[in-house]
Amino acid sequence: MHVAHLSLVDYRSYAELELDLGPGTTTFVGLNGQGKTNLVEAIGYVATLGSHRVSGDGPLVRQGAARAVVRAELVRGGRRALVELEITPGRANRARLNSSPVRRPRDVLGTLRTVLFAPEDLALVKGDPDGRRRYLDDLLVTRWPRIAGVRSDYDRVLRQRTALLKSAGAAVRSGRGDVHVLDVWDEQLAGIGAELLASRLALLADLREPVAGAYQAVSRGQGDLELTYRSALPLLADGVATRAGGEQPSREELRLGLLAAMAEQRKAELERGVCLVGPQRDDLVLTLGGMPAKGYASHGESWSVALGLRLASYRLLLADGAAEDPGGPVLVLDDVFAELDAGRRERLAEVVADAEQVLVTAAVPDDVPEALRGAGAHRVDVVTGSAVRAA
Repeated sequence: MHVAHLSLVDYRSYAELELDLGPGTTTFVGLNGQGKTNLVEAIGYVATLGSHRVSGDGPLVRQGAARAVVRAELVRGGRRALVELEITPGRANRARLNSSPVRRPRDVLGTLRTVLFAPEDLALVKGDPDGRRRYLDDLLVTRWPRIAGVRSDYDRVLRQRTALLKSAGAAVRSGRGDVHVLDVWDEQLAGIGAELLASRLALLADLREPVAGAYQAVSRGQGDLELTYRSALPLLADGVATRAGGEQPSREELRLGLLAAMAEQRKAELERGVCLVGPQRDDLVLTLGGMPAKGYASHGESWSVALGLRLASYRLLLADGAAEDPGGPVLVLDDVFAELDAGRRERLAEVVADAEQVLVTAAVPDDVPEALRGAGAHRVDVVTGSAVRAA
């Protein structure tokens, strides 16, 4: 898979842009603040309908414009596809696939698959659980686009149940409350939550081997990286069912477990006005050499762990699509080489060099290892508002 052409209208710093791309490595070179990351962010938006830099769509639209348009022409397994997205903050975005409107923007998910490496990845190791949950869920949607609907439904029910907990809690404290209506929302949250949990656990089972191998590739044997899913549910609490060789609970077992946990926590939830049980409170625990990576890993080890997680995503997606898309997902390396020491730069370059398309941003061309600057590599010079392929 590769992006053959990118077109932007009023996206970030670009009033209008037409840029031909192709297989192999393309490096976007320019001073900081010139718009290199805007280009790969736009490509990532086509793949995920989100930005790795901001949570909302507002900043994506050029100042003074009402909307932005991103078009990407893709080649996958010899077939071409055109994805068009119209981004309008405050209103519903619109999408077209091969010039035909789709009912919902998320219907284009899966057309382009990307794996992004960025300086923010260090937060996967050192940051809060929400970043690690997002790593799992974003990879889930990339593998199985239907999970986008599950995530959306879960977030909606979670918001509604949280609002009800707040209002019902206040009513109970005043002696006027009837909390039986919560039973309906408990059932909904448990049903959708069990589906999301089962999907995360299935992904984790598939991810362990690629993660271990990818970490070894970038660290050159500095310990073993292991993944464990941490949840407050009794059947998952000790991590046994989420470790390699453990038996994964069924969806029905997870649903019943969530219902039981919500019933047990109902008094505390009403007092605090917040949902204390569910996938939104879980964590992916990263263990390096038997110790938690968070708090124990050095800066360099933390980078190896973060790179291992992203490389494992790439290898998993590559294996998933081997038959219909032997080139695998597009790899995006956004200013990541500037963050790495020389050894990790070279090792990362070695393991990604064979990808069908690698898109790199760099302020300094020499930051990009020679393995990605050799024959067949391309360079795009970026200056505010323009991006031109070098001769």
